[in-house]
Amino acid sequence: MDKTQIERIQKLSDLFGVSGFEDDVSAYVRSQLPEYAPAEDHMRNVRCEKEPGSDKPRVMLDAHLDEVGLIVQAIRPDGTMRFLRIGGMTPSSLPANSFLIKTDDGKLVPAVVAAKPPHFMSQADKNKPLDVADMILDCGSASREETEALGIHIGSPAVPEVTCTYDEKRDLFYGKAFDCRIGVAAEIETLKRLKEEELPCALSASFSAQEEVGERGVRANANALKPDVMICFEGCPADDTFSEDYMIQAALGKGPMLRHMDVSMITNHRFQKFALDTARELGIPVQESVRSGGGTNGAAVNLTFGTPAIVIGVPVRYIHSSNCFTKYCDYEAAVELACALAKRLTREVVDSL
Repeated sequence: MDKTQIERIQKLSDLFGVSGFEDDVSAYVRSQLPEYAPAEDHMRNVRCEKEPGSDKPRVMLDAHLDEVGLIVQAIRPDGTMRFLRIGGMTPSSLPANSFLIKTDDGKLVPAVVAAKPPHFMSQADKNKPLDVADMILDCGSASREETEALGIHIGSPAVPEVTCTYDEKRDLFYGKAFDCRIGVAAEIETLKRLKEEELPCALSASFSAQEEVGERGVRANANALKPDVMICFEGCPADDTFSEDYMIQAALGKGPMLRHMDVSMITNHRFQKFALDTARELGIPVQESVRSGGGTNGAAVNLTFGTPAIVIGVPVRYIHSSNCFTKYCDYEAAVELACALAKRLTREVVDSL
C-alpha cells in the first residue's frame, strides 16, 4: 500500500464538492497532475491529454468530481433553513446527520438536519413517510439575521460533515463522497502510472462536474476530447449487506465491478468482453453486474456520441449517504485494469468494438 495514494484518497473524500460547487476538488486534481498541464473550464470540469494531436485512437478516462449534498432554499424567521437535495440522498438518510454549509468567503458552518422530535409528534405524524419538506437544516441560530450574519443565504451549499479515515489492518476507508472520489483517485493514479509509457492509444482524461444531477459536465469534456472509446471510473453501490448471496455483484474486497447494464446504458458487449478477458488473463479480480437502477457518465457519452464505454466501478457501501466504506484493494485493482486496457487498445481493437 502506497502512503501517497492513501493520503490522496483521504484528501479527495474530505474535500467540499457538491454538484455545481466543485471548485476545491477541481483545484486539487489539477495540483496532482502538473505533468499533464490540465485545463479547467467554467463548469469546473478538468481535462488533459497525454499526446494531443496524435492520430492514434483516442481513449478517454473519466471520473466525476461532484458529490451529493444539500442547498439552502430559504431561511426561516427562527434561523433554521428549508433545503433541497442536490443528487440522490434518500430522505431516510438525512435526519440527525451533521453537515457543513459553505459561505461565500469559504467558511464552513456546521449544521444538523432535524425532523420533528418524537415528543412532539402525533400518531399521524409517526405513521407519515419521511419527507424532506418536513425537515430543517439548523446551524444553532435563533433568528434569520443570526444565520445570515454567518454568511449563509439562499443558495448556500452543504455536504456531510465526515472526516475520512483508513484502517490499514482491515484495508478499509471510512468517509464521504467515495461516489466518485475513489474513482477520481483511481484516474489520477492511472494517469501517473502511464505518463512515461509508450501506448498504442492517445490517452486523455476527463474529470467531470455535475454528474449527480444529470451527467452534465462529461458532455462538455467529451465534446472537447472527442474520444473513440471511454473508460468510466465510478464509486458503485456495494450490495453485499442487503442482497442474497447469489445476487451479490459488487462486494467489498472482490475487485471492481464491470456493469453489463443499468437503466441508462447497455454496455458495448465487445468492449465489456475485452475488459473482462484482459482482467482474467492478468489475474486482476473483477465482478460483473446487471443493474435495475443507476446511471453513469459512461451512458451520457455513449448516448450522445455513440462512443463505446465501459464502467469500472469501485464498490462503496452506502453511497449517497453521509457514511461510506470502500477498500484500497478494490481501488488498486481498478487502476491495474485501466492501465492494462490502455496498453492494449490498439487501432485494430478499437475499430473492432
